[in-house]
Amino acid sequence: MGPMYRELAKAAFGYPIIDNHAHPFLKSKHRDAIQYEVLISEAHGDALNDAVHTLPCLRAAAQLSQLFGLIGDDATWEGVKKKRLEFDYAELCKLCMEPTGIQCILFDDGLGGVAEMAEEVNWHDQYTVSPSKRIVRLEVEGQNILQDILAANVNSSLSIDILCDTFLKEFTNYMVNTAVDDHVVGYKSVACYRTGLDVDPAPCSADELYECLASVIEQFKEKGSIRFEHKALNDHLVKIVLDIAGKCKKPIQFHTGLGDNDITLTKSSPAHMQPVIKAFPETIFVLLHSSYPYTRDAGYLTSVYKNVYLDFGEIFPFISADGQRTVVHQVLELAPTNKILWSTDAAWWPERFYLATAQARQVMYEVLAGFVSKGDLTEAQAVSIVKMAFFENANRIYMLGLQPNVSILSPQS
Repeated sequence: MGPMYRELAKAAFGYPIIDNHAHPFLKSKHRDAIQYEVLISEAHGDALNDAVHTLPCLRAAAQLSQLFGLIGDDATWEGVKKKRLEFDYAELCKLCMEPTGIQCILFDDGLGGVAEMAEEVNWHDQYTVSPSKRIVRLEVEGQNILQDILAANVNSSLSIDILCDTFLKEFTNYMVNTAVDDHVVGYKSVACYRTGLDVDPAPCSADELYECLASVIEQFKEKGSIRFEHKALNDHLVKIVLDIAGKCKKPIQFHTGLGDNDITLTKSSPAHMQPVIKAFPETIFVLLHSSYPYTRDAGYLTSVYKNVYLDFGEIFPFISADGQRTVVHQVLELAPTNKILWSTDAAWWPERFYLATAQARQVMYEVLAGFVSKGDLTEAQAVSIVKMAFFENANRIYMLGLQPNVSILSPQS
């Protein structure tokens, strides 16, 4: 039996998508460099081995088995892992990307390992109708800038005040330049991972910054690399970018909720962000990853602050189908539908893009069809929500200027 609502099905399963947050593919020579279970879980280390016993993994195995033509006893997670290695990498990428209907991807290329193992942002244009764009991860760029300064002065001693002044000037100049770079359409903060989402909108003192930088210098001397996990410094850099983003009208994305064990879960709710959201009313905040399990907190913020938007990504394919339907219901409880966006949050492999879009399209249809059947929405209203969530809202706030390629999944395309 076909879908009950033909126009809604046409939109949910066929309308083009702007993926507003993803990470690059691994290069062919590195296609097996990362444990494959990362495809369906945020777990790390030994905990990742248990991911194969989750509902998301069982569902992904079934969907990828169908895509790869596996049947019977071969249609298992291990069968999928074996079969994917038989494909030429370009063939695998094409097989996974063609059915997605993704028209444009916004890439955060600051994920650890991307610089060493992944493709450049615009390499991915061969799989989309519209050119890919870049999201700048502010903490990583700050680390790179400071590390370069420290490496250049390894045989000389910069005073802490000069180091601080030099670093902040270079960091600010870099971000100001990205504000006028057409390839960059937004920013990203991982404050959630580093020191929590309770970003203090009040100015920090010079002494606080000096203390943080002194700790960073010691880290560099010990390890030869640095990682910003010092609250006063992290918050200060976030506020610099919030100001720049507000002036250039480029959104800033925040990782919220769902992540690995590097996150302090109690500090990952976007509810902690109220003070900084209030302090920067001209800046567009995008709350990533459905803020799971704090989706309702995010929906509340989206409803009461004009400058807050909610991305309902990453839950596809990371939580069960029932869980996905629950999250989408929670998003729609309160969030204005002109302020919701969608993303894959895919990383490393094309299979993640395939799974995310296939599952999201199905869940959007099911949830919205349920509202239509109960009389809460007309079918036309449900279709409009699909178009806004998948394409129109992202196109507007990232100022992409794209026209939807409505034939992107038609047989002749």
